[in-house]
Amino acid sequence: MDIKAQLLQVKTDFESDLENTENLQLLNEIRVKYLGKKGVITSVLKSLGSLSVEERKEVGLIANQIKDFIEESLKVKEEKLKAKELEEKLKREYLDVTLPHSWHSIGYSHPVIATLNEITSIFVSMGFSVESGPEVESEDYNFTMLNIPPHHPARDMQDTFYLNNGMVLRTHTSPVQIRTMLKKKPPIAMVAPGRVYRKDLDPTHSPMFHQIEGLVVDRDVTFRDLKGVLKIFLETIFGKDIPIRFRPSYFPFTEPSAEVDIGCTVCKGVGCKVCKETGWLEILGCGMVDPEVFKAVNIDPQEYSGFAFGLGIERIAMLRYQITDIRLLFNNDMRFLSQFEGIG
Repeated sequence: MDIKAQLLQVKTDFESDLENTENLQLLNEIRVKYLGKKGVITSVLKSLGSLSVEERKEVGLIANQIKDFIEESLKVKEEKLKAKELEEKLKREYLDVTLPHSWHSIGYSHPVIATLNEITSIFVSMGFSVESGPEVESEDYNFTMLNIPPHHPARDMQDTFYLNNGMVLRTHTSPVQIRTMLKKKPPIAMVAPGRVYRKDLDPTHSPMFHQIEGLVVDRDVTFRDLKGVLKIFLETIFGKDIPIRFRPSYFPFTEPSAEVDIGCTVCKGVGCKVCKETGWLEILGCGMVDPEVFKAVNIDPQEYSGFAFGLGIERIAMLRYQITDIRLLFNNDMRFLSQFEGIG
C-alpha cells in the first residue's frame, strides 16, 4: 500500500475510533494515538524519504489536510463530550429551589457573657476604665498586698487552687486593683472583669466563675460616694424601685466593709425559698480601701482615700433569669442555652 493510501486509511480508522468514543479519557487516548510523537501519522510520514520531490509535496499536502481534519474533529468531539458531562452532572446535582430552606440559628451571647458585658458597660458609662490581669497570679498580689498575709484567717475564707513557686489561680480579680495602683497614680476609677477560681462545686457555686471588681481612689473619697455609685448600678440592673440595704461586714482589704442586699426579685420582699424567707438577696461586697493596702502600693493613705466593691456575674445572671443551679451555666446544654437567644 502506497503512502497516500495509508494516509486515507488513517483517516478512515480515525473516524471509526472517534465515533465510538464516549468520554474525554478515551478521546485523549485517540489524540495521542494519531497525533502523538509516536502516533500513526508520524509513523506513516517516516516513509517520505523514499519519494520524489513532487510526490513528497503531494503526500505532505494530504498529510497536513488529514492532520487538520483530525485536530478539528477532536476539538468538536471534545466540546460535545464536555457538554454531555455537564448535562449529566446537572441532572445528578439537581437543586430543587422549591424545597423549604433549612434554617440555621444565628449565634448569640451566653447569659453570663451578656450579663458581664452589660455590667461592664454600666460602669464604663460612669467613667470607669476596664483593666485586666493574669489568671495565674502570685500569692503576693492575690493575698499579701491585699492585707491578707500568710496564716491570716481570711485565707481560710477562700478555698484556693495552689500551684508551684508561690503561684495560685486567682480567687478574685482584686489583684488587678493592686496592679493598677502600682502602674497608675490617682485619681483612679477602674473595674476588673474576669474569670476566678475557688474549690467550690454545688448548685450555687462553681470552681470557675466570673467576677467584676471596682476601685476608686482620689482625694476626699467617702462611703457616701460608694453608696451613690452602687445605687446607680443596682437600679440600672434591677430597676429604680429595687430596695437596697447595706449591712456591716468584714473584708481584710476594706475598712469599714459592708454587704449589699437587694429586695428579693422573686417574691418582692414577702419571703420565699430563694431568699430563705428573709425578703432580701445578698448581691455584693464593698468597703473603703484599707490604709494597709495603700501602703503596699506606695499610695499615701493620709492624702488619698478610696472604695472598692466586687460581685459575682453568675449570681446576677441567676437572679435576673431565675436560674436555680449555677451548673446549668457551664454544661453547654443547647436546650437550656437556646432559651436566652437574643439577650445580648
